[in-house]
Amino acid sequence: MPSLKALKNRIASVKSTKKITKAKQMVAAAKLRRAEERARESRPYTERMEGVLANLAASAKDNPNAPALLRGTGADKTHLLIVATADKGLCGGFNSSIVRLARERIVKLQGEGKTVKIITVGRKGNDQLKRLYGELIVWKTNFVEIRQIGFKEAQEIASKVLSMFDAGEFDVATLFYGRFKSVVSQVPTAQQIIPAVAPEGVETPDLKGAVYDYEPEEDAILKALLPRYAAVQVFRALLENVASEQAASMSAMDNATRNAGDMIDKLTLQYNRARQAQITKELIEIISGAEAL
Repeated sequence: MPSLKALKNRIASVKSTKKITKAKQMVAAAKLRRAEERARESRPYTERMEGVLANLAASAKDNPNAPALLRGTGADKTHLLIVATADKGLCGGFNSSIVRLARERIVKLQGEGKTVKIITVGRKGNDQLKRLYGELIVWKTNFVEIRQIGFKEAQEIASKVLSMFDAGEFDVATLFYGRFKSVVSQVPTAQQIIPAVAPEGVETPDLKGAVYDYEPEEDAILKALLPRYAAVQVFRALLENVASEQAASMSAMDNATRNAGDMIDKLTLQYNRARQAQITKELIEIISGAEAL
């Protein structure tokens, strides 16, 4: 049985941990509100762009002169996985769930004889993937020193991906991130961005029977739209990740604070029992000594 001093030190240590987790929970809650607003504000623009893309792609997908970003390379041999996670931990299973989804895709693709390349966005994803698939990582980046992620960072990632596509380094690119649904629900998501395809469930604009003439032609619009579409999807994924990270962190720190409180109660009870036992023992020794005299 541990000594009274050891129990006292343990209680003090757990109390210090509880203060840290409580502070972290409050910080995450404060950051979550703004992060959630940014994620939600980005969705209407992205969804509208997806609808426009779906409308244009419907008429251009069979066109041999359509942009390569839409029709692809004609092959399905090399896949690029862009795995976006957080730079920090203490957010429950948020990072692990995204990495797990990416690992499942890697195993599936390699089982089909495909070549896999990985780009990691975020330090935690890179740390987990490099253990088993370090040789597949071709580029990595993080935002440790950036206070707020903006479109500039997304554009840099998209530019890297597009330059690799232009160089013929892959055929299909898929983006992995955590989609924010609520404080207690963040959904690991895989979305193909090259060749560009509108996600399932996207509604095309209702033309109500009208016929639109495009100026310039659809192909010219797509050539300008598709690179921006890739950057917008990356930006949306980053914003969703930030909101999901803060929500997961708040939930994880709330659970940690509760667990610390329970542990303090148990240790305090154990300490009181040990102290009572020691006092009882000392009293018995004093009484026994007095009786002996």
